[in-house]
Amino acid sequence: MTCPARHLLLLDNLSVHIPVPGGILRAVDGVSLSLEPGKTLAIVGESGCGKSMLCRAIMGILPGAAAVGGRIVFAGEDLRTLSEKGLNGIRGRRIGIVLQDPMSSLNPVIKIGQQIAEPMRHHLRMPAAGAMERAVSLLDSVGIPQPAQRVDCYPHQLSGGMRQRVAIAIALACDPQLLIADEPTTALDVTVQAEILNLLGRLQKERNMGMILVTHDLGVVAGRAHDTAVMYAGRIVEQAQTPELFDRMRMPYTRALFDSVPRLDDPPNRVLPAIDGQPPDLAALPPGCRFAPRCMRAQERCRVEEPSLVENGREDHRYACWFPCIPPSP
Repeated sequence: MTCPARHLLLLDNLSVHIPVPGGILRAVDGVSLSLEPGKTLAIVGESGCGKSMLCRAIMGILPGAAAVGGRIVFAGEDLRTLSEKGLNGIRGRRIGIVLQDPMSSLNPVIKIGQQIAEPMRHHLRMPAAGAMERAVSLLDSVGIPQPAQRVDCYPHQLSGGMRQRVAIAIALACDPQLLIADEPTTALDVTVQAEILNLLGRLQKERNMGMILVTHDLGVVAGRAHDTAVMYAGRIVEQAQTPELFDRMRMPYTRALFDSVPRLDDPPNRVLPAIDGQPPDLAALPPGCRFAPRCMRAQERCRVEEPSLVENGREDHRYACWFPCIPPSP
């Protein structure tokens, strides 16, 4: 797969395999995706499907024993060919990341102003006073009141929503071209979730950033992502432009995820649908389709032959299923 100039990021057959007792854990297994500048790619799926490991592979922050295959091409440069020093010049500078839990990603004994200023001093060689002045400006841009006073706060003095805003400010400190938001609204209430997602969308437009939005909730990405990729057991099982995916889901797993989202017009006593069974052990994957043991549409072929990710050229809709919910277009 080549990397056209329009692509900010291209993943070509990316894999992350980790040796574990009794086998090889295939955390990411042959993922190919692309992202253009200013666009948002949402990656959805159940916990443990490989979303966070995919983000860590892009950033180059994997466990030492992990074996990585394929290509990670960012702005025309294959990150896997760079030295650790070369990657350090990109991490935090040209690619920023917002992790799931700001309480564990922020240093509890360092004031937030210093934590925001640190990447600017390291990557941009800003003097301390200039970096702190920009830290105040960043806190203001992410919607934290009284930013000049808040820079002297420690993380534990802020609410969960405000800590998440600080994490976003750190990720944006050096004006990255790509922002990876790994479940940025986990453990936040619904109102704060909407505020954080609206904030990310506004900052993305202002800076023309590409963004990867990782979540397990299809409802979050509706209307917020240009493209959506559905991940299951380390692989992409369906991908399309978000409106197309929502209107014409083909993979039964995608359909099951969507059906499990509560709706305002549901009767109060309705039992929320759930996907039976558990995701497979990534160190002992079943033969055939990885979703087959849990799929209501599975037939014998699904249990012995793994489907590849095929593309419907007319709709640019890729899916991996022998018996899709909607038959292929003629």
